Amino acid sequence: MTKNQDVKIAKSELKSTELGKYLLEKYTPKKDLVRKLAEYAKGIFTPNTLERVQLCGDFMQHLTTFDMSAKRVHRSNSCGNRFCPICTWSKAKKDAIMISVAMQAIREEKDQEYIFLTLTAPNVESVKLKNEIDRFNKAFKKLFDRRNVKRVVNGYIRKLEVTYNKERFITEEMYKRAKGYFDKRELDIGDNNPNYDTYHPHFHVIMAVNKSYFTSRDYINQSQWLDMWRECMDDFSITQVDIRKVRSSEKSENGAILEVAKYSAKGDELYHSQSIFEIFYRALKGRQLITFNGLFKDYIKKFKNGELDKYKKQDENEYTHLLTSVWQTSKYENTLRELTLEEMAEYNEKAKYIEEDEGVE
Repeated sequence: MTKNQDVKIAKSELKSTELGKYLLEKYTPKKDLVRKLAEYAKGIFTPNTLERVQLCGDFMQHLTTFDMSAKRVHRSNSCGNRFCPICTWSKAKKDAIMISVAMQAIREEKDQEYIFLTLTAPNVESVKLKNEIDRFNKAFKKLFDRRNVKRVVNGYIRKLEVTYNKERFITEEMYKRAKGYFDKRELDIGDNNPNYDTYHPHFHVIMAVNKSYFTSRDYINQSQWLDMWRECMDDFSITQVDIRKVRSSEKSENGAILEVAKYSAKGDELYHSQSIFEIFYRALKGRQLITFNGLFKDYIKKFKNGELDKYKKQDENEYTHLLTSVWQTSKYENTLRELTLEEMAEYNEKAKYIEEDEGVE
């Protein structure tokens, strides 16, 4: 018996629960969150929207390799709602690839380098969150309309993120990444958290600049960014602005990309409770969560038109099987079949390029 035959027999004997656990381990907890979202959204979403959300992810098909070491989404019934844990995850994975390709193309074709900027302000209570995001938007426009900023920034990606502070006491992790949330000299691990039950809107921004920027007289240092942001926000209690060059290394660039591609609200915070969800919903509903400007706007359009395909990484996997998954109460029931020769040719051609960054959790 050949090795391939051994693998084929072993695969055919897999129970559906084992198959689902192996290939769909990241989907199942998100599908559980869909049920929580549907419960919280009753009376908020329209009946039609609520039904689409409830059914999201109930049916999926994945292409798989012969040894089942890789999978690729083929079809799914997605609701497309910005508060859906499955759809926001899928969008984040696609955005990460799109931004990565655009950055590579801009770097090579326009000889650009990148800066990663994080703009923050002190936490606010829930009743002030919506107005605080409006204030951020107005201040951001003021900042990037400044002559010295416009002179050096050739384009940007801006992502709004809102975090909720649900910890009553200061944890070790919070202490390590304080960055202006509280004064580390006065507070210690285990103390009452002064920011408990507050919200922290902030912007993550990737900016494209000329290579000469870092040695030019137009260079803007961290203290200047902080002063400008304070002035634009009209808030001199702001203590932190994080600004750093995005190195051409994969680790540095991927870190910046994931920050702007990820969700605007973390699942464990967004679905923390009915009341917390409603606060996030009212604050984020209808907002443009990610924006592209200048070179990025031009190159995202090129990406969508297929003009940047030469920069995309090719998917080296050969997909031989189709896994169909149907949600049944609390788990996925799965069936697996071999693709026909015609399907293999057609589906592998469509899967020529990597479309989702699986590093996005």
